[in-house]
Amino acid sequence: MSLLHWNYFSSALGKASACFVVVPDSVKPPYRVVYLLHGHSDDYTIWQRRTGIERYAEAAGLMVVMPDGGRGWYSDARDGVCRYESHILETVRRVDALLPTCAKRTGRGIGGLSMGGYGALKLALKHRKLFGSVVAHSGVLDIAAWHRTSERRQHLRDIFGPKVPPGDDCLALASAIVGSRIRPRMRIDCGVDDFLIEHNRTLHRHLARLGIAHEYDEFPGSHTWEYWDAHTPQALAFHDHHLLPCRR
Repeated sequence: MSLLHWNYFSSALGKASACFVVVPDSVKPPYRVVYLLHGHSDDYTIWQRRTGIERYAEAAGLMVVMPDGGRGWYSDARDGVCRYESHILETVRRVDALLPTCAKRTGRGIGGLSMGGYGALKLALKHRKLFGSVVAHSGVLDIAAWHRTSERRQHLRDIFGPKVPPGDDCLALASAIVGSRIRPRMRIDCGVDDFLIEHNRTLHRHLARLGIAHEYDEFPGSHTWEYWDAHTPQALAFHDHHLLPCRR
């Protein structure tokens, strides 16, 4: 297993950024790759510091990229400065250009927790030709409700404006893919004592009403790293099952 610490200039953000990349020894390139997005109070180093991500990636035979999302909700803010959706898309292009990845949707997945769970699901639903699988842990999945009720309302309005646009709303994006043949394989999980459990249940019910296939689970636990570390191997196993190997 190799761990890369990559510093680069993000054109989308107009500033320097960084990410960690775990490259497994258990498989040969081209590598299937999963992008892991952090939550609102953390940065790209957190998966490395709080989980066994290196061991989990090696066991799953997946390259794992952990980019930085700041506090930008993985969205392009209305001020045009904090362009974190564009930053993630740019990072995907850079990784594919620099490293021997399986550079197509069937070999690329995305996941995250909390703010990153929202970002992962939003990006996978919005950019369906880019990501073949997505896993959201404890996500802020009803972003419109969070926009109305969160203590961070002003911060959210700075990003989304007075109302969350449909292109940044997971429920609206799910409705928009009904009838599409190109859909990511989806998995959602949340702890039963998590303060975001109703967000996850709301999206689960919405997907079920729309007839959109997905996996959904609730487990003991709350909004903690103990919960996320326990379920990261399960998430990578989901990606491993649904992402296809590339021919050399």
